[in-house]
Amino acid sequence: MNIQRIKRIPGPEQIVEEIPFPVHLKAVKQKRDEDIKRIFEGRDDRFLLIIGPCSADNEDSVCDYIARLAKAQERVKERILIIPRIYTNKPRTTGEGYKGMVHQPDPCKETDLFEGVKAIRRLHIKALSEYHMPAADEMLYPENYAYLADLLAYNAVGARSVENQQHRLTASGVSTPVGMKNPTSGDLSVMLNSIKAAQMAHTFIYSGWEVRTAGNPYAHAILRGAVTSDGRSIPNYHFEDLYLFAQAYLEQSLQNPAVIVDTNHANSMKRYYEQPRIAREVLYSRRYEPMLHKMVKGLMIESYIEEGSQPVGGSVYGKSITDACLGWNDTDRLIDYIAEHA
Repeated sequence: MNIQRIKRIPGPEQIVEEIPFPVHLKAVKQKRDEDIKRIFEGRDDRFLLIIGPCSADNEDSVCDYIARLAKAQERVKERILIIPRIYTNKPRTTGEGYKGMVHQPDPCKETDLFEGVKAIRRLHIKALSEYHMPAADEMLYPENYAYLADLLAYNAVGARSVENQQHRLTASGVSTPVGMKNPTSGDLSVMLNSIKAAQMAHTFIYSGWEVRTAGNPYAHAILRGAVTSDGRSIPNYHFEDLYLFAQAYLEQSLQNPAVIVDTNHANSMKRYYEQPRIAREVLYSRRYEPMLHKMVKGLMIESYIEEGSQPVGGSVYGKSITDACLGWNDTDRLIDYIAEHA
């Protein structure tokens, strides 16, 4: 086997023991988890907003951003429940480039996964401790979930992972909502099959153990647009897309049917500045059609302190080093608009 062993990475139990979840925050986390589940169950009519940087590349700027979100959350708490994006794993189509904090705690230094698994846990704990807002992360590597399982409020399975068996089975054992994105091909049946698999109980191998899961009734859909074989983006957030998908979704008899619309990626053709327009259209469709009002539970938005993006090593504080993001001023205005029209 042509694999070079570099160093043994501590297991989740060791890292959790070394960097424990503060006991006094467990009630805060539990209350937030219950609020989010109530929204997916239809017992709370607040709108979900899963929002933040494309990737969490710097602890200081990420926490600065979340501090701003916390103030906005207080302002709109009657209408919106905000889940910050702290995405510490970054998928790369070709495997090239910055792969997230778990790989490089410092984007300008060499890969160090030993320190990375510690850094991502410390970041999530800091954000939760200081702002009482448990966050979302992407389940890019299913076994890495265990390092953050007690901290996360939400998980997303990406477009390139949603067909993978291990992602589906692991999602079935997660106790908080997991959003399954449609694949890049746009095949919605793949996403619906993934949701069904995640809602079922399974027995499989996980981290060297035979494990059994109970199924996750909060697995749901994230619409992120599609990409054709020639590279064209095909959105799936328009009224007709949402209506037809909602009908197909309901025919599956899945638990807690719910849709989150990703306003970036192929839906915006990666033009980050289109996200407010897309959000407004989704909200209009939701107000117009009762079925969509019930099923479209929220939006996913890529946003940071400064708009746009920069190369790794760039000097602009709070500006993405991966996909371009909406800046804070536009984000703050958008949050108020969503609160008024959701």
